[in-house]
Amino acid sequence: MLPNLDEVAGRFRDVTRMLSDPTVIADTAQFRKLAKEHAELTPIVDAYAQYRKLEQELQSQEQLAADPAEDADLRALAGEETPLLRKRLAELQQELQALLVPKDPLDNSNIVLEIRAGAGGQEAALFVADLLRMYQRYAERQGWRWEWLSSSPSEVGGFKEIIVGIEGNEVYKQLKFEGGVHRVQRVPQTETQGRIHTSTATVAVLPEAEDIEVNLNPGDLRIDVFRSSGPGGQSVNTTDSAVRITHLPTGMVVQSQDEKSQHKNKAKALKVLKARITDMLREEQHKKQADQRRSIVGTGDRSERIRTYNFPQGRVSDHRIGLTLYRLEQFLAGEIDEMVEALLTNEQAEKLKRL
Repeated sequence: MLPNLDEVAGRFRDVTRMLSDPTVIADTAQFRKLAKEHAELTPIVDAYAQYRKLEQELQSQEQLAADPAEDADLRALAGEETPLLRKRLAELQQELQALLVPKDPLDNSNIVLEIRAGAGGQEAALFVADLLRMYQRYAERQGWRWEWLSSSPSEVGGFKEIIVGIEGNEVYKQLKFEGGVHRVQRVPQTETQGRIHTSTATVAVLPEAEDIEVNLNPGDLRIDVFRSSGPGGQSVNTTDSAVRITHLPTGMVVQSQDEKSQHKNKAKALKVLKARITDMLREEQHKKQADQRRSIVGTGDRSERIRTYNFPQGRVSDHRIGLTLYRLEQFLAGEIDEMVEALLTNEQAEKLKRL
């Protein structure tokens, strides 16, 4: 670990020097990139400096405790101090190992969140609405911004599909492990015999595409406009404001009709399309690297069942890390912090094992 830290410290000095270079300061993009790297390296360098200082202090105390020429009281005091310094040094070493774990470059990305009804008919659509409220309330507590991108309501008040954009600090980091099949077990309102039904909904968490990642060729897009359909409203069935975009090379189809403005619907549809194409490209890259990487939490496959929400027992269980919480009502109210932290801690532990 120490040679790596020496390299990190050397890089930190180089970056610090470059940030005071007038040429770099004049280049906004390069300056911003280096400033970000400087901020990421600072906690590692600070902890390493503390580690080195503590290491020297331990060595000094050990020598003092073993020197027969020193005063007996000083030797005894040094002997008492030595195990405390060793313990702190071990703790600091663990902190440094955690700081050296490679960070997911997408952690600070905004996301496009897609929730779709799976098995279970109308009950699945109602479950989509439950999950949507859960994530919305969690986002509100985090101070994130929420944008409605596309929705397909069901007849009973839920959603066949809902797509939203979430922007804020570390959105992808906090929600990246929510992707997969969520299962609910409860007695539906329409059930007269009191039987428990099982329904599912699929969640996809797509890091929002940057323009530099996906450049859509206008010639690859077929854009159709049509009249909105839905429960009603001034613009429904009166103007061609709804937009459907087909990406010809991949066959992906995205549509948006929630806005009255055709321009706004087109912008939202393009946002979703970019996120989906970027996600597809990342998946292809991951498949090529499959022999060189291990899955950290589950496979990330959207067909994988990741969590069960059991209403009769009031519990929510994550099948990837074996965590069960008996506070389902609060969980669905957006209090998912404990689950998020457990998933992130598991990710960190797996990465440390690989190191």
